[in-house]
Amino acid sequence: MSGAGSIDQRASRAEVCAAAMADAFRGDGEILVSCFGTIPAIAARLAKLSFAPDLLLTDGIAHLLETVQPVSGPVKTDPVIEGWLPFRSVFDLLWNGRRHVVMIASQIDRFGNHNFACIGPHAKPKAQLLGMRGAPGNTINHTTSYWVPSHSARVFVDKVDVVSGVGYDRAAKLGAAAKFHDVRRVVSNLGVFDFATRDHTMRLVTVHPGVAVADVVAATAFPLELGADVPETRTPSAEELRVIREVLDPAGTRDREVPS
Repeated sequence: MSGAGSIDQRASRAEVCAAAMADAFRGDGEILVSCFGTIPAIAARLAKLSFAPDLLLTDGIAHLLETVQPVSGPVKTDPVIEGWLPFRSVFDLLWNGRRHVVMIASQIDRFGNHNFACIGPHAKPKAQLLGMRGAPGNTINHTTSYWVPSHSARVFVDKVDVVSGVGYDRAAKLGAAAKFHDVRRVVSNLGVFDFATRDHTMRLVTVHPGVAVADVVAATAFPLELGADVPETRTPSAEELRVIREVLDPAGTRDREVPS
């Protein structure tokens, strides 16, 4: 048991996922960040408070914030506004590659094609989801990563029902129109994935502590690129755990998205 005032070093699965998602922002510099989901929201804030201070976060309306606000619990300080970003100005950043969005994937295939529009044929779907939203434009105009809170073969599919976000195979056919295309990272509750292979197919980069490579393979409907030895995902540092638990998410909403 940890002593009074100390940080329990045992990271939950949600905290491992948050640190892994934060690592996707390394090297991004001064670009706009937009996130879907609790874990990505924590991750972007964690990155800004640690190794990526130049990331631009908004209040969700029209202001860029210098101060990082929590995703749960009371807001202890008034936000410090560092810029104005009305909706019409967002596209100046988006169309020039100066944004990194993290979207949730309802389906994703081995080339990074993504679907959160509907399940089944688009003309007559079995289930209606979010629709296309801005996913087609996001994926060809700037960096995109994906978050999957519940990894299964129903999400990691051989072929997506509808293409909302453009994967590497389709982007290659678009030529200069997709010059900013970059599907950077996929993080699920089981592991971390990228597309750093010769033909840009999905590669298993790390497995989270307590997860076997065989577990990930069994929960994926297409062949994954595998190295000879797939390491464990890094665990958050003591300082990262303190920031997650005490500053960003004191109410523990992360554990409702990814139960331990």
